[in-house]
Amino acid sequence: MTDFIGLALPGIKGLQPYQPGKPIEELERELGLIDAVKLASNENPLGASESVRELLQAAFSQLARYPDGSAYELKNRLAKFLGVSTEMITVGNGSNDVLELLGRVFLQPSNEAIVSQHSFVVYPLVTKAVGAKLTVIPAKNYRQDLRATLKSIQSETRMVFIANPNNPTGTWVSEAELIEFLENIPEDVLVVLDEAYFEYVDEVGYPDGIGLVKKFPNLIVTRTFSKVYGLAALRIGYAVSHPDIADLLNRVRQPFNVNSMSLVAACAALDDQTHVQKSVDLNCSGLEYFMESCNEMGVSYIPSVANFLTIDLERDVMSVYERLLRMGVIVRPIGVYGLPNHLRVTTGLATENERFINALKKLVV
Repeated sequence: MTDFIGLALPGIKGLQPYQPGKPIEELERELGLIDAVKLASNENPLGASESVRELLQAAFSQLARYPDGSAYELKNRLAKFLGVSTEMITVGNGSNDVLELLGRVFLQPSNEAIVSQHSFVVYPLVTKAVGAKLTVIPAKNYRQDLRATLKSIQSETRMVFIANPNNPTGTWVSEAELIEFLENIPEDVLVVLDEAYFEYVDEVGYPDGIGLVKKFPNLIVTRTFSKVYGLAALRIGYAVSHPDIADLLNRVRQPFNVNSMSLVAACAALDDQTHVQKSVDLNCSGLEYFMESCNEMGVSYIPSVANFLTIDLERDVMSVYERLLRMGVIVRPIGVYGLPNHLRVTTGLATENERFINALKKLVV
């Protein structure tokens, strides 16, 4: 029999498939539940805005037509909203798509990419898939250590991934730290700043990466419509970069990598900042409730500025995770991130948050 694994590229052989949060339908089917709640995948519990849903209904008549491969309307709206030129924007099938494009364009086996310990698992996947070397820098109090990262850069270093805030820890780097890093890094090392949770953050000193792209041409910022905009099912994200980088990404981007429904929804979502603020406010109250409840229970956690909280149970969490599943509550064990004692829980509706806390109390108090 043919050894198909042996035929694969070396970098791919050692990869494991990405494991998403358990779907509600799967859990209900397995355990016979009818009212499970999912707080595992950092989704917006409010979903898409009403204006998005209305425009999607109107767009159904065009399902037989190919999408606008240039994403003209969305790029123009993003350019105006962000204060950049359309030539700086690359759209993707989620921001993960753009991250993969970056790996394909700029990484090869002779190159190195640097990530932080406990950072998003897609960065190593992108790096290893193209055969590049991966270097992991130890985190400092669960935060990305940019000074240690800077010291580790060598001649083969081509890319550094920074998630701000980071998934799954919810920690962040300040504008001062980021600028110090960018001012000292070699110009031929690309810095990929993943701001998937940007809209949720309201902290003094938190940087707006897009505002720094014009000053630092080697900086690439990625954002998504999956989180605060509530469009996770439609898979749409984008990058803002130097026009030359955007041009290169667009050379390898699939012609219709973003579908028509996604383009319509993203334009409508961008126009509805009232819904965004409502989502941010709900998340803020949810995070406060989680942290206050953990304090009352004596449960440790990593302070977060995103739309999730990572809780430290100080023991292997799989038994707690499995018991929560039987109680109809889906959260995320994150041993794959090097945190086997931690559970990540997404903020949901108030009733969903209470359901989780009440279930957790039965297991740890």
